[in-house]
Amino acid sequence: MVDREAHLKRLMLLGLDGDARAWRALLADIRPAITAFLKRRLIGCEADAEDLVQDCLIAIHAKRATFDRTKPFTAWAYAIARYKLIDHLRRQGRRGTVPLEDASVLLAEHTVEDGVVRRDLTRVLSILPARQRRLVEDVRIGGFSVAEAAARNGFTEGAAKVSVHRSMKTLTASVNSHED
Repeated sequence: MVDREAHLKRLMLLGLDGDARAWRALLADIRPAITAFLKRRLIGCEADAEDLVQDCLIAIHAKRATFDRTKPFTAWAYAIARYKLIDHLRRQGRRGTVPLEDASVLLAEHTVEDGVVRRDLTRVLSILPARQRRLVEDVRIGGFSVAEAAARNGFTEGAAKVSVHRSMKTLTASVNSHED
């Protein structure tokens, strides 16, 4: 089994050195791979693929002087094909579509009230030092266990329990004093 990359790179190097037969063989050998690459990405528009293949082969020929002999050939060739595809899609003005049944993933799952609650919560938590605030957010809002939150915030588990308890007392007292 011949290593395809090594074979194509050998043909490229021979072609760069002036071997016209190797250059024609390279373009013929890379054509099916580029065709498959483009057809997989142009589902529903496979007819455009042949034109793009021609554009890619012309670009490979025109840009052959930019090929770095120390790098893989196929990566270089596929990069050219990818850029040609992107240019084609931009010219077409194609945009991805989502079936209406799947559009719910595009809609927000929160309400205006959620934003107000989050703002108030942020304001209340702001009275705590940053390290304690992160710990309370992880345990009481983020759903982490005390052990997980302690590890994330540089506390021992016992210190985290005490800190969360004291922070909650401070927050409760702060809210109660504002209600009076």
